[in-house]
Amino acid sequence: MADRTDNPPPSLVPETGVADLGLFGKPLFMDPSARALARVGVVDVGSNSVRLVVFDGAARSPAYFYNEKIMCALGAGMAETGHLSPTGRARALSAMRRFSKLAERMELTELTVVATAAVRDASDGREFCDEVQRETGLKIWVIDGEEEARLSAQGVLLGWPGAYGLVCDIGGSSMELAEISGGRVGKRVSSALGPLKLRDMSGGAKAREAHIRDTMQALTEKMGAQRDRLFLVGGSWRAIARIDMVRRGYPLHVLHEYRMTAKSVRETVKHIQKYDLEELRQISGVSASRMALVPYAAEVLSRLVKTFKPKDIAVSSYGIREGMLYEQMPQRLRDRDPLIEACRFAEAKDARTPGFGKVLYDFILPLYKAAPPQRKRLVKAACLLHDVSWRAHPDYRAEVCFDNATRANLGGLKHSERIYLGLALLHRYSNKRENTRFEDLYQMVDEKTRNEAEILGKAMRFGAMMWMNKDDQRSTLRWFPKKKILELWLPNDMIPLFGEVAEARFNSLASSLGAEVHLRTGKS
Repeated sequence: MADRTDNPPPSLVPETGVADLGLFGKPLFMDPSARALARVGVVDVGSNSVRLVVFDGAARSPAYFYNEKIMCALGAGMAETGHLSPTGRARALSAMRRFSKLAERMELTELTVVATAAVRDASDGREFCDEVQRETGLKIWVIDGEEEARLSAQGVLLGWPGAYGLVCDIGGSSMELAEISGGRVGKRVSSALGPLKLRDMSGGAKAREAHIRDTMQALTEKMGAQRDRLFLVGGSWRAIARIDMVRRGYPLHVLHEYRMTAKSVRETVKHIQKYDLEELRQISGVSASRMALVPYAAEVLSRLVKTFKPKDIAVSSYGIREGMLYEQMPQRLRDRDPLIEACRFAEAKDARTPGFGKVLYDFILPLYKAAPPQRKRLVKAACLLHDVSWRAHPDYRAEVCFDNATRANLGGLKHSERIYLGLALLHRYSNKRENTRFEDLYQMVDEKTRNEAEILGKAMRFGAMMWMNKDDQRSTLRWFPKKKILELWLPNDMIPLFGEVAEARFNSLASSLGAEVHLRTGKS
């Protein structure tokens, strides 16, 4: 394993020119600059937890090859002692020994380690870093609050290219704010509003309330008006979002891109204050150590929303660790759509005929000529994914497709878009969607969207039957929406492919469109 003690901290890679944003242009995950990011390990030494994440797959939308968290509470008691928690320090050192050994076993050439508020503020923080380096060879880069805010904001940009709004990252001992707009990080600031510090404050609830209010007012003076989207990053925010899901009976338990309103935040904060924490923990599945900090984080969130008045609130599972990966990407890779890159990678890895997704998309595109770009984007994603679950048992293939689409680690997807994509892939293998275990999720989109997803699925179901060679597209589909005519043209040598089952699937597609079918053969 390469020496990891003298590696410089990650730095911004300069832009390398305008990216090819063509959806079916050359996939960048095979480019050497992207392959260098194919398996990247990062460790985040936080005030509450120490976590190792190893990313793998398509660099622009990486999968979590390995993810392990140890709740060490390094920052517990620091308000009184000024030192790292002795118990937390011992646990963190043990975790670092394990992570170093895991990195060697995974043959990672580099493991980047950053530490945040607890280590940078503790009087023995430097001593702890030196101890870790002596015992493991891992150098810890202690970053300041503004750098922490910047990296967290970049993590949000990994999942939402071009996003704009306010990123709020809460850790154990600090809370950071960063402004993002047009794919860039703007103003940023750090504060001491971490739940570990608030828990250790003297004076009780009234003192905390005054401290949070005054600190938040100071933050608004530095950040200015922020009325766009609020992105919530950090374990305490995710725990509150999970409680909000349970309170609302929300059926899709995917935290990334989960949306809350100011009203739902108020109601969930009241819910947390009213319920027994142990009972709430068991219902929501939040860990005991995290739940102990939730009431303090809820007080901060309540004031944050009241102060900044965002137009909407989105939970981000991507934060500082993903921001460290984003830091190493060339600009042409950052500019790529994370959803499409992930789908292309899945097709290359798992489909029977890699590259056929483009052929299928071109074939069914006449159905979507008038569709907005966001809908075409989902159609492209579906075509890329249409065959990646072929190894599943035929009786369960449709459900496997739906489950994968709705719960997979895919960036750049709203929950409603996950349902649309899942339904389209379900109908790739099945005409019917009734009597599955996912029917409560179908209601997250309206009937019109469900029907549109069915049409897409049936179009892929038919198109996938006509040929399997990605270099031999000679059939043509034409759609006349005003006349409600669906026309298929086949050259003479492809007529045998239009067999009994293919014809039935073509008619099923036409039926969903409410269309009359026209079949043309011979020369165009």
